[in-house]
Amino acid sequence: MNGPQDIGGRHGFGPVQPEDETIRFHAEWEKRVLGVTLAAAALGHWNIDAMRHARESLPPAVYYTSSYFAIWLRALEDMLLRAGEITADDLAHGHAQGPGRRTDRFLPAARVPEVLAKGGPSARPGPAPVFAVGDRVRTRNHQPAGHTRLPSYARGHVGVVEALRGAHVFPDSNAHFRGEAPCPLYTVRFDGRDLFGAGAEAGLTVSIDAWEPYLDRA
Repeated sequence: MNGPQDIGGRHGFGPVQPEDETIRFHAEWEKRVLGVTLAAAALGHWNIDAMRHARESLPPAVYYTSSYFAIWLRALEDMLLRAGEITADDLAHGHAQGPGRRTDRFLPAARVPEVLAKGGPSARPGPAPVFAVGDRVRTRNHQPAGHTRLPSYARGHVGVVEALRGAHVFPDSNAHFRGEAPCPLYTVRFDGRDLFGAGAEAGLTVSIDAWEPYLDRA
């Protein structure tokens, strides 16, 4: 969707300021938000794409004034409310006023290392790819109301397939619980001038991972 998260290539948001990658958290509460989010996933109400969609669906005024883990927290609250696991009264009081719906589903502390090590693999058996390395493709200029992983700055542009990544869960479908719909995934390389105009940095190329439904032959 064209949500507040999709600001690549746009002016007015200032430069990207890389942070020290060794610093994972800036406050103790951020650790708790990460832990609760991962634990709540064990309830089975949503998948990773649905949670991403919940974050990007936050109002721009909330999204742009919130830190990374504050965005996670707001989205988690929304998802738990929708699932009926918490109520507005719970949020107002800061703790549960009664049991949730799925008290029998939880992530035991002893299983956390195993679950984190496994991660969430998205590779699946799927159809053979239509495109090959070296093919010229054009991304579709769609403006979806739902979830998509195709950034707006790359829509409607011509690029070259530089790698085939196998078949993976299609997030546009999975985020809305319409099935995993696995399909081929490609890495596509674009010339920076085609994306951002003549003012782009000389020699700039941008590579994105794009699912096959995003692409047409150029």
